[in-house]
Amino acid sequence: MAARILKIVLGLLLVAVLGSALWLGTAGRPLLRLATGSVSRGLCDAVFVSQVDPEGVFREQHAPQMRAIAWAIRSRVDRERREVRTSVLGAFGARAVFRPGLGCLLMHGDGPVPEAAGFEPEPIASPYPDHTVASDDPAIRAAIDRAFAEPDPAHPRNTKAVVVLHDGRLIAERYAPGYGPDTPIWAHSLTKSLTSALIGILVREGKLRLEQPAPVPAWRQGGDPHGAVTIDQLLRMDSGLPFDETNGALSPLTRMVFLERDMAAYASRMPLADAPGTVWGYSNLGYVLLGRMVTDAAGGTAADAARFARRELFAPLGMAHTLIQADAEGALIGSGSSYGTARDFARFGQLYLDDGVIDGKRILPAGWVAYSHSQTLDTGYGAGFWLNLKDDTRVPVWNAPWGMPQLPKDMYYGRGAFGQYVVIVPSERLVVVRMGISLDYGDDTGDLVAAVIAALHRPPPQ
Repeated sequence: MAARILKIVLGLLLVAVLGSALWLGTAGRPLLRLATGSVSRGLCDAVFVSQVDPEGVFREQHAPQMRAIAWAIRSRVDRERREVRTSVLGAFGARAVFRPGLGCLLMHGDGPVPEAAGFEPEPIASPYPDHTVASDDPAIRAAIDRAFAEPDPAHPRNTKAVVVLHDGRLIAERYAPGYGPDTPIWAHSLTKSLTSALIGILVREGKLRLEQPAPVPAWRQGGDPHGAVTIDQLLRMDSGLPFDETNGALSPLTRMVFLERDMAAYASRMPLADAPGTVWGYSNLGYVLLGRMVTDAAGGTAADAARFARRELFAPLGMAHTLIQADAEGALIGSGSSYGTARDFARFGQLYLDDGVIDGKRILPAGWVAYSHSQTLDTGYGAGFWLNLKDDTRVPVWNAPWGMPQLPKDMYYGRGAFGQYVVIVPSERLVVVRMGISLDYGDDTGDLVAAVIAALHRPPPQ
């Protein structure tokens, strides 16, 4: 999910101090519930998933986008019930609840919690040492230190974690106060890269085919133009579904994430904006549908899907603290609701650097890595990963660069809102992960990776 979601959502809280719910009417009320829902879920994740200070998360992630009325937001953490409730001026209440193994769920109403008990996942052994690894290269240490520096206090980077792997070896890492090697961080749209990998595993198992029509029941009616959409097109975001991260307050994305109980059903009802395979458009809708496909193939419930992801992807890689959250209907939210440590995501990047094989075991089907970073139409996007191929154009609507021009052309990367990156540079045998809460995208991750590469090429001191 892009940072603009919370900018839209939380900025709308200003409306709450301009009048009563009656004055706002039917159009305004959903906006305020959308806002309180985002805060409830964010703080629930902070307390029960990341286990970091919720006040710090509110201060860095939420309050900057609603400065005028931060005083009107009230959240209550109930550790016994494992839930967070939030309201604006005592109204427009929202509740998020934690379920072991499944993460936090934004509730719709006060009914029972779906799959309330969750499940206690089996521990996953980590391949990393227990201690934090500091680089013995002063140039690499300096590059990482710059990533944590705050040259512009008005636009803080809020870097929380940096991890560097070279030739598969952990050579450097650093964490912000209150964070550490075992702190799961909201990965936002890095989730799309995880979802792409899970689809690849299902392709390897023969349960799905890239060229098949997407197995969305609502699209199987005769004459429905959605019936021509393939799994490949959903992965590549050229399915014809609309570009869903726009500046509208109640965009398809914000409605789906904060107001819809069944996100995949909502996504399936969205009309096509273009013929499948003809136009690229950033699509959370498509990745929500892919998350539903993973869930169905794994057994149909959130717990089934979570166990599948752990067994087939997270455990073999040693991703000990990663989870993908589900919606109220039990489907993995394949677009942007995962948590993992920077070390976990570095290991994920190493899987792609090693062509889908880890410790001699093939996780992804042969050719899947090349497929994932092959170009879609004339864009800088592959199939769950961004590419470094397009310096002459910018991402439509956002007007942002596709890649990082200071890095080698073979670089590709997973990217999530607020500065989440898994940068993979095959020619350098390098993986760099950067995670944080950078509301203004001022994280300078490309410069960080370029400085690490330069340090690796420096001759050793005589």
